[in-house]
Amino acid sequence: MKRCSIALALLLIVVAAGRALAAELSAAKPEQVGLERAAVEREMTIQDLMRHTSGLTYGNRGTTEIYKMYPQSSNEASLTLTMDEFIERLGKAPLLYQPGTWWEYSLSTDVLGRVVEIVAGKPLGEVLAERVYRPLKMADTTFLVAADKRARIAQGLPTHPETGADYKLADPSVPRKFDCGGGCAVSTASDYARFAQMLLNRGSLDGARVLGSRTVDFMTSDHLGSISRGAFSATPGYTWGLGLAVRQDKGLAPMPGSPGDFFWPGAYATYWWADPKEDIVVVFMTQSPLGRHYQQLLRGLVYQAIVE
Repeated sequence: MKRCSIALALLLIVVAAGRALAAELSAAKPEQVGLERAAVEREMTIQDLMRHTSGLTYGNRGTTEIYKMYPQSSNEASLTLTMDEFIERLGKAPLLYQPGTWWEYSLSTDVLGRVVEIVAGKPLGEVLAERVYRPLKMADTTFLVAADKRARIAQGLPTHPETGADYKLADPSVPRKFDCGGGCAVSTASDYARFAQMLLNRGSLDGARVLGSRTVDFMTSDHLGSISRGAFSATPGYTWGLGLAVRQDKGLAPMPGSPGDFFWPGAYATYWWADPKEDIVVVFMTQSPLGRHYQQLLRGLVYQAIVE
């Protein structure tokens, strides 16, 4: 069992909320550029949270004072903070950018997790199990690994093979104080493949429909337009949809693929993509500090094997 991102699963629940405002976080929030502050020009929306244009960030994405005000990650924060404490901390931190003006990978998906909990009136893990995992027969996807499955947890290398630095992953069999939507989940290759196949099928798998076909089309469309892409500009040829990167062009990207393919890696180097044109899904499960080095190589091997 390995860690994976459940950002896409959250979209199955909250995309129907449209442009409802996340006022709990954005009210009276300032933007900080250097030492200057400015009043927020508009509140962030659900769409901003889905496409990472909310103005939030991760504490581990920079070293300036504003980054120090944010949790390093939800994987870390959920071990010591309750959900209410987590949201309160975000609410006190200034936004890095005005909402809707800049793509910044962030804790937005964790905020979406809280939105789901408020709307559903139950913990995020219960909602995902009810709406996604059980219908898709994803039997091993969870936030907390049961004691009888602990021996199946994949272990990362104890030290970084290039730097020698300690490399320790959080133990997914230890209870957390909240279910974090942007990480913390664990899964298996077979479960992950079923989820990816459902998206390739535009919302259904083996007779179970968890998402409307037009909703998948909406998720895998360009949601940035002229919005500044920040660090995401380092992934040429792709735009950002709702919860995932979407290929726009045959060229430009440093890796092979097809226009319309979509993907996003997990925190500890899990990787997957779906290619509607070629009718394939690929799941690559690693638990390594070097795992991301192999993702482009994997794409090359897969597409080289495809012939007309």
